[in-house]
Amino acid sequence: MTATPPKRAFAARPSDAETWIRSADAPAPRVPDAAIYAARLTIDVTPDQRARIKIAAFQRGVTVADMLRELLAREFPQSNGDAT
Repeated sequence: MTATPPKRAFAARPSDAETWIRSADAPAPRVPDAAIYAARLTIDVTPDQRARIKIAAFQRGVTVADMLRELLAREFPQSNGDAT
């Protein structure tokens, strides 16, 4: 029979305590803005349009969603009579 290989740990502890303590100072991952953006909008675009949108967002250093939210906010500003 063959021996079972030793289990690998998911993450190994740092070798010294100082490194281990400093690793806790890492910034927390970004929390999604799900509470702010609870409505989802789906649109159909051509593959060419999708590619151009993605390239523009990449060149600007933003996500497609953030770029489109900004565009929609500019094009459709909130007025006093709008319902939320």
